[in-house]
Amino acid sequence: MTEPPSPDGHLTAAELAAKYGLSVSGARPSLVEYVRRLWGRRHFIIAFSQAKLTAQYSQAKLGQLWQVATPLLNALVYYLIFGLILNAGRGMSRDVYIPFLVTGVFVFTFTQSSVMAGVRAISGNLGLVRALHFPRASLPVSFALQQLQQLLFSMIVLFAVACAFGSYPDLSWVLILPVLALQFLFNTGLALVVARMGAKTPDLAQLMPFVMRTWMYASGVMFSIPIMLEDKPAWIADVLQWNPAAIYMDLMRFALIDGYGSENLPPHVWAVALGWALLTAVGGFVYFWKAEERYGRG
Repeated sequence: MTEPPSPDGHLTAAELAAKYGLSVSGARPSLVEYVRRLWGRRHFIIAFSQAKLTAQYSQAKLGQLWQVATPLLNALVYYLIFGLILNAGRGMSRDVYIPFLVTGVFVFTFTQSSVMAGVRAISGNLGLVRALHFPRASLPVSFALQQLQQLLFSMIVLFAVACAFGSYPDLSWVLILPVLALQFLFNTGLALVVARMGAKTPDLAQLMPFVMRTWMYASGVMFSIPIMLEDKPAWIADVLQWNPAAIYMDLMRFALIDGYGSENLPPHVWAVALGWALLTAVGGFVYFWKAEERYGRG
């Protein structure tokens, strides 16, 4: 005796899934749900960033001291070349130019390291991405958090350099906190953008150092943009000063260095800093989320 046909035999796969409450494995959740899941992994994000920070210099004898030594050595090289040989600090006294340069190197390194870590966040952790189910944004966010922790450790040396050249703690130093918060938001958004791009095109990691080096030279790390470009069309200096790397460096210098006043800042600088942070953080997050179901495949 043959069995009667299944009552579900005439239904399509989509109708069957809807009938029995099934969903596609690995499908992208809604944006709100994705944010909720990411918040639920906050302890993992913090622990992962701390583990990466500890392991970064585990094979070096000086260990975590390289977090400070590396940007300091870079600042020394830039001072010898740009400060002494090329006189890039013209218009500033030595007591202003040295903390100006060191601050620029430390602050730009924060962004540079976040981008370089972000571009490999997915492609460099495919084993973890394929083995576990979690919001993939956890990885670039944790790498940006790692770089923030590294900068906070380095800030001790930055404060010492500022004090050594006559810039002592005062109320303006309180501004360091919102500057770091805004730059962290910007760096996280940028890390999310390059993480998606790097997941699809791993060779981007080889190109990114050249991009970051060009950005560094265009952002006034080693020189004052208005002074260096005073004989050039005004729009060139305006474009360079309004780029986000220059904005966050100038705000940090303004907060930290006594001789670096508001006349060195572009107009509406805090509004621009906030705009760059929100635009990049929100836009980068949405851009990354849209490809959530494709990470680790192929």
